[in-house]
Amino acid sequence: MSVGRPSSFKPEFVEQARKLAQLGATDREAAEFFEVAESTLYLWKHVHPNFSEALKVGKEAADNRVEQSLYRKATGYSFDSEKVFQNAGEIIRAPVVEHIPPSDTAAIFWLKNRRPDAWRDKQDVVHDVTDSMADAIISARKRSGLS
Repeated sequence: MSVGRPSSFKPEFVEQARKLAQLGATDREAAEFFEVAESTLYLWKHVHPNFSEALKVGKEAADNRVEQSLYRKATGYSFDSEKVFQNAGEIIRAPVVEHIPPSDTAAIFWLKNRRPDAWRDKQDVVHDVTDSMADAIISARKRSGLS
């Protein structure tokens, strides 16, 4: 005997969830799409592993696109485009190569996340005074008459 309402989950939701996540949808937005509470979406993820995996795979694809875009923004890039002019009533299309210069902000963000040991704002400094160092300080103070 089952308790509660029957699940509104449908097998076609698996592919829909993957596509939603691939387009950048959050779990909240996916729940809104399926017209269920976010808690129901979490239950579906638990009960239907293929649904959970579809969301995960879709989110990875979206994250990879953002990562590639951030990298391109950090390093700069060029792309083919065209300029459209009007001369004496005639439309003129001229192919051009446009260049987007590197972004300092994107580069710093990238490096802080990819190489945090070298690029984070706060560096951890270990203050480890060994006995021999302490002895050297005491000795130096005695010689200078400060102790």
